[in-house]
Amino acid sequence: MTTAPERSVPRVNFTDAEAGAKEFPDSTLRHYNYFTPAKRKQSHYEDMTVEVQPDPRHYLAQGWLYGFADGVGGYPLEWTALKAWGSDRPIPERGPGSGGKGYPWPALGWHEFRDPNEEWELTLYRYNANVVRQLNQNIEAARQAKAFDQWNDNWVDFVARHVGAWMHVDHGLGLYLFANANRRAPTNMHNNAISVNSMHRIRSAQDLALYNLTLSEEIDRFDGTAHLETWNSDPAWQGVHEVSEDLTAIWDWCEAIFAANVVFEPLVGELFRSGLVQQASAPNGDFVTPTVVGAEEYDYAERDLRYTTAMFTLLVNDKEFAAHNKEILQSWLTNWVPRCIAASRTLQPLWSQSDAKPWRFEDGLDRAKKRFAGILTELNLETPKELNQ
Repeated sequence: MTTAPERSVPRVNFTDAEAGAKEFPDSTLRHYNYFTPAKRKQSHYEDMTVEVQPDPRHYLAQGWLYGFADGVGGYPLEWTALKAWGSDRPIPERGPGSGGKGYPWPALGWHEFRDPNEEWELTLYRYNANVVRQLNQNIEAARQAKAFDQWNDNWVDFVARHVGAWMHVDHGLGLYLFANANRRAPTNMHNNAISVNSMHRIRSAQDLALYNLTLSEEIDRFDGTAHLETWNSDPAWQGVHEVSEDLTAIWDWCEAIFAANVVFEPLVGELFRSGLVQQASAPNGDFVTPTVVGAEEYDYAERDLRYTTAMFTLLVNDKEFAAHNKEILQSWLTNWVPRCIAASRTLQPLWSQSDAKPWRFEDGLDRAKKRFAGILTELNLETPKELNQ
């Protein structure tokens, strides 16, 4: 009879240092208590978002864990000229044993922002998936019904050139303005809202690109590359081309969001999408393009503008820096309003290029100006005199 040799195996020694070994009064809670919710009971959005991005003014005793080549660490508040209360307070000095001796929550006014859309990863994936699914169904139904055969010849050229050109605006702003501003914003609440805005613009550019490919297959006379020449060379688009590239070069992340969502979108984006494309499509036999363009219109009007308004409302009513912030925002209006009005006016020839005309350009521009003035009223800002250009 053989016996198994004894093996030397290290003994398991439980020290009660492993995760979950100790029980605390809130060990079984499924929500966090290190922040004060905006309402009586915190939301799932707040649990997933608030304080996810650390702040050494509140905790993170050792300071920022990473930095840039010039010595700046983490998320400097100096990346925007706007301020929230507490921004001028110094970061607490830390030392051995200092622990979490920072300012009580919220350490500064930036942390008070809550996205009214309550965006985080799950909402982004769910919303964009639903939009893309619906657009694909609309386009496939139109394909099977031979709906594109009803388009007027001039309208085929219009969609190829001008609707296709708008994808360059979406791609540029989504990738180089909003994605960049997302990285510079000081809290995770701002990061989520702005990054979702970025994904809306990038998805819209993709929607138009895929739509362009479908039309190239379905309509023999459709030129799927015409939008490139239009964007680069058509005089009617060079104003929009210039101002959209200028927007992507803005260093201040708050100015970038403000100029894009408060100024550019009402005066240029909505004017083109709602004032031209959606008005002219149906009379020219096209019932499909408005669904593609309308998805982006909903993104902005019902989601992106909502968080933008909430974000800047906090800043213009800040208990410490309200006057400072209003002065800066008014200066941004003075800078960007005339440039966006000029860009809009360069688009005017597009209003006469289709067989069935939409309403007059001046009527559409007046409506866009009223829409813009309403947004400023909601933000308690003065309408700049440059709007009368």
